[in-house]
Amino acid sequence: MQAIDVMTRKVITVTPETSVEDIARKLLKHHISAVPVVDDKGAVLGLVSEGDLIRRIVDDKAPRRSWWLELLSGTGARAADYVKTHGRHARDVMTRDVVTIAQDMELGAIARLLEKKRIKRVPVVHEGKLVGIVSRSNLLQGLGSSKKTAAAPASDDRVLREKILEALSEVPGVGVSLVNVIVEDGRARVWGVVDSDFEEKAIRVAVENVEGVREVELQMGRIPAWSYGI
Repeated sequence: MQAIDVMTRKVITVTPETSVEDIARKLLKHHISAVPVVDDKGAVLGLVSEGDLIRRIVDDKAPRRSWWLELLSGTGARAADYVKTHGRHARDVMTRDVVTIAQDMELGAIARLLEKKRIKRVPVVHEGKLVGIVSRSNLLQGLGSSKKTAAAPASDDRVLREKILEALSEVPGVGVSLVNVIVEDGRARVWGVVDSDFEEKAIRVAVENVEGVREVELQMGRIPAWSYGI
């Protein structure tokens, strides 16, 4: 299997001008831990994670470093830290050296990359544009769905996956960024989180109605009620 077979396609993104407050709201609303920063052509410029935002709070409350550590760190590093902790827009707080992958990268190679770089997710780029994102959970879904992870799915399965994702995008109330699908031999395995049993049933109906689907397996969690009050 390759990145194209497991990646989340409906990626929530922000622009360099998006405010820190808006980024925080997007992370909470969509129950995600990071957002790619893209330009008007869809090219990846950076990534803002919940860790980047939490750092602002921690650094703001942290005691001032001793004068000799300040001296050794240099004015450039101190200025960069200031921008990170006080900047108001994505361009100020984002991580710029973002690792990206191609959509034909094998799952095993992606797993090794995440481990080597100690990252939780990696944007997928095709012809210079963001086309998806692969997280650790996406990898587990793909690796757990087939015993033959080295073999790429048939082209029919990839076409079927596209049709299923399109059908899911039309289900009322379902956050497509929170749902993912793996298709193998016409069998659709759907992972994700939803608000209620009604939404889970709607997902099942939508997938079953896609021509070519032989079997549907759902593994849906529930969004905690307390998350709405954050």
